[in-house]
Amino acid sequence: MIAIDNKLISDEVLDEQFVCDLTKCKGGCCEDGDAGAPLEDWEMKEINDHYEAIKPYMTPEGIREIERQGKYIYDKEFGWVTPTINGAICAYGFRDEKGIIKCAAEQAYNDGKLDWKKPVSCHLFPIKIQKSRRDPDMEYVNYEPREDLCKAACSLGEKLKVPVYIFLKEALIRKYGEDFYEALEAVAGYKKNND
Repeated sequence: MIAIDNKLISDEVLDEQFVCDLTKCKGGCCEDGDAGAPLEDWEMKEINDHYEAIKPYMTPEGIREIERQGKYIYDKEFGWVTPTINGAICAYGFRDEKGIIKCAAEQAYNDGKLDWKKPVSCHLFPIKIQKSRRDPDMEYVNYEPREDLCKAACSLGEKLKVPVYIFLKEALIRKYGEDFYEALEAVAGYKKNND
């Protein structure tokens, strides 16, 4: 484990290699899970403020689920999350012409309709963040790819020699800031030179 500020980062974040291979997994992480995407408090406000910009990119089924369940729901284990359709695909997800699941919020962002990309928990996958039960200020930052779903991404990461923390640079900076990422990079460099 690596400690940076109030975060404990698993060694796998630096040591393992990963690059999403959407042609193989088809964005399956958007429909294969125990709940919808975990949301931070400020992200719920983003969804409320920008739902009308996101809605045109959603499927009719997704819109119906939002109307039925709400823009986000509370899960006992994960806190506030996006709703899902029949316990599967995220209500904000849609399939493109190649069958790859995309995010309606991210598509609206890509089209310049809003300045919020998507839930940071989605952006960080396969890193998962957990708050400590003993110390609410402490967070655990763990690399948790799905065994079957992420097999192609692990293989592609190894082939391209891209560590998880480099693949997720933008997401890690978005979550924790430049200083955190620079510290993580420094630890990675130190480990590489001393292994």
